[in-house]
Amino acid sequence: MFYGAVVWDPWLIVGQIVCLQCLYYITLGMFLSLLVGTRVSRMSLVYFFDYVTITASTVTGWCVIASFLLSSIAGAVYMFYLIERANKCLDFSATLYIIHIFICIVYGGWPSSITWWVVNGTGIAVMALLAEYLCIKRESREIPITRYRSNV
Repeated sequence: MFYGAVVWDPWLIVGQIVCLQCLYYITLGMFLSLLVGTRVSRMSLVYFFDYVTITASTVTGWCVIASFLLSSIAGAVYMFYLIERANKCLDFSATLYIIHIFICIVYGGWPSSITWWVVNGTGIAVMALLAEYLCIKRESREIPITRYRSNV
């Protein structure tokens, strides 16, 4: 577990953000390689960070959309193991996508495609809600208590 008695640990939070961001992009790369890499002659960072590639008008665009949504589901599972607190899931999801938006702006300019905004908005919602659901399920489990008394 990454949390402890210390309430405010900025190095832990930064470490969790970096781990989550790296895992998200590794997973996105794997899904893009599987779904888009078979359809295009050359993979590049364009599929990660350029809003033009997220389009509903081509099959390749749908594969990019599927890659982003599958990565958000995987990100929820990563948060289940890394963050472990339901009340922090929305914060970490928003942080991941804010960093992603910033990188996209630096790489390809302001995303002017409505499809890009819908896909990323859906991704943040799926990631946050699924991670919160998984964490709440774990937090609400009963704590096992043994019924046997020890003879001391």
